[in-house]
Amino acid sequence: MEQDSGMFTVQSTIGSVLCCKCGILMQPNAANMCAKCLRSEIDITEGLQKSVTIIHCPECDTYLQPPRTWIKANLESKELLTFCVKKLKNLNTVRLVHAEFIWTEPHSKRIKVKLKVQKEVLNGAVLEQAFTVEYTVLDQMCDSCSRVQANPDQWVAAVQLRQHVSHRRTFFYLEQLILKHDAAKHAIRIQQMDQGIDFFFGKRSHALKFVDFVGKVSPVRSRNDKQLVSFDSKSNDYNYKYTFSVEISPVCREDLICLPPKLVNSLGNLGPIVLCTKVTNSIALLDPFTLRHCFLDADQYWRTSFKALLSSRQLVEYVVLDVEPVSSEVTVGGSRYILADAQVARVSDFGKNDTIFNVRTHLGHILNPGDNALGYDLYSANSNDIELDKYKGFSIPDVILVKKSYEERRQKKRGKARTWKLKSLNMEVDSTARGYNEEKISSEYEQFLRDLEENPDMRFNLSLYRNKEYQPSEMASSVADGDELPSIPLDELLADLDLSDVESNGDDDDSMTE
Repeated sequence: MEQDSGMFTVQSTIGSVLCCKCGILMQPNAANMCAKCLRSEIDITEGLQKSVTIIHCPECDTYLQPPRTWIKANLESKELLTFCVKKLKNLNTVRLVHAEFIWTEPHSKRIKVKLKVQKEVLNGAVLEQAFTVEYTVLDQMCDSCSRVQANPDQWVAAVQLRQHVSHRRTFFYLEQLILKHDAAKHAIRIQQMDQGIDFFFGKRSHALKFVDFVGKVSPVRSRNDKQLVSFDSKSNDYNYKYTFSVEISPVCREDLICLPPKLVNSLGNLGPIVLCTKVTNSIALLDPFTLRHCFLDADQYWRTSFKALLSSRQLVEYVVLDVEPVSSEVTVGGSRYILADAQVARVSDFGKNDTIFNVRTHLGHILNPGDNALGYDLYSANSNDIELDKYKGFSIPDVILVKKSYEERRQKKRGKARTWKLKSLNMEVDSTARGYNEEKISSEYEQFLRDLEENPDMRFNLSLYRNKEYQPSEMASSVADGDELPSIPLDELLADLDLSDVESNGDDDDSMTE
């Protein structure tokens, strides 16, 4: 508008003065000195530490925070940067603006941190200055690691996990849960036993925390005991060793169960023949003939405990001849079921007899004529169950189908690597112990891996990693859609992080900024 009226404006300019030291032109400030001369006259980092010594435990990779606290921190992590900054004294006299690592060789036992600080000097002028602090790393084992190195048996608390069954599939699943949640990070030693696992801890509180974790993921009951190790009458100090005995319910997934009459009445006449479909901190039971279900928590189970009538090791393979759905789809505990009538025949009977069984099954949503299924053969089974004898006049079905079988298709891919893998605990195994059978354990572990592939609900709480050694073959890609096996999608797999890969990829990055 001023231009339209013919008026003009004067451009505002910032005046400049001469530095009182070197005489160069500069913008005026409170000290009337340029930044170069100001730094030469005043050092705001005077009195700040330039070299510090920190204590590191090489066994558990922790750093000492005086007086007795040990902090877990990886190299060039935010936790280590915060720890290093807090080690500096008189840092409250300046204002910290920026902190970052300067790369050093990992084996040099030196950590360098570059800091930028500000401070008000000479009539309100604010000076910013950068300096480097060198930390010398001294290796010294923490108390718990020292006890372990001196004597590995110097544990304070032991947790004995036991399950009185003939297989270890429950412990394979529990091992993956422990790894995902890092529940055994404080364990001094882990030892595999005949019917369970022993965990040894350096503190009683760590053992209590672990027992609490196991109780949240499986139905257990526990008891504890303590033994006096030493006693000092002058200081009135007692040293105990604590033992926690944790028993896991013997009921496992896919077990066939005959419920006690008292429990059947309390559950509204459910069963009494039921299948266990899922085991977490509660036990999921399903009536395969009516699709009625219930959930028993640990207290309810141990109040009226029961055992399996038949276990998954006694499953028999059948061929499905015909399937006819008799109900609509029902969702039970997150899983879909359809009640159906089916005609099945034992695979072992082919060429011997023409025995055909008419059964009612809950697998109508996945079974088709020509499929194979695994089930319990009650027609020829000889079961001496006390609870079953209490039901007089109860007609037992000839066959109870449990799941679809993919054994024929697996035969074609036998020996081929999977696209995924699992991690395992650093566990001591005594191969000379009584009852140890490596072939049996390998077979059970293979069955556990197959269960993970077939059941998305089962692997929901586990961490599965990509197998770098897997190489897809042309034969695998040419398999027809009808012959495809249950597999785990790649988007469910995690990348197995390797520190050497991270270091090679991070050569261009010299520092990490907080």
